[in-house]
Amino acid sequence: MNTHLIYSEKLSSKRTELLFIALTLLFLLLFVWRVMAGGVDSLACIFCFFSVLFLFYSLNYRTLVIRLTSESLKLLFGIFTWTIPLNNVDSILPDDDLPPLMKYGGAGIHFMFVQKRYRVSFNFLEHSRVVIALKKKAGLVTDISFSTYKPNEIIRLVQGAISVNKTA
Repeated sequence: MNTHLIYSEKLSSKRTELLFIALTLLFLLLFVWRVMAGGVDSLACIFCFFSVLFLFYSLNYRTLVIRLTSESLKLLFGIFTWTIPLNNVDSILPDDDLPPLMKYGGAGIHFMFVQKRYRVSFNFLEHSRVVIALKKKAGLVTDISFSTYKPNEIIRLVQGAISVNKTA
């Protein structure tokens, strides 16, 4: 089957980026304070670790790229990529029914259980999300959710591409 691009979107969040930069600076300052106060000890190493971790988050989770082709939906979040073959999509719906802690509990890539189903989530805090239920698990993952500027359009296009693939 001929694969062609149906939809592409680049999503970013200044609020998420500022959060990660602030956390990077906070832990860097704590590391410097700890080294000046007591030298390099285990607490200083912990502060350094978190500073480097949030620096990585600041750089890696700047942009989520969504690419829908006639064959698959690809999510690119920095160095991480997840490809969902459309023939493995059972359903796609708005991701509206999350408890607040899961909905606002972090940005980036998260793994969690939702209604006894294991989910990977590619998300920014302030954007709407959609969730795809898989026909066949990808490892332990049964659902994949991701943020988007246009949830209704993504849902419509994925459902349309699935229908076209079924009739082909």
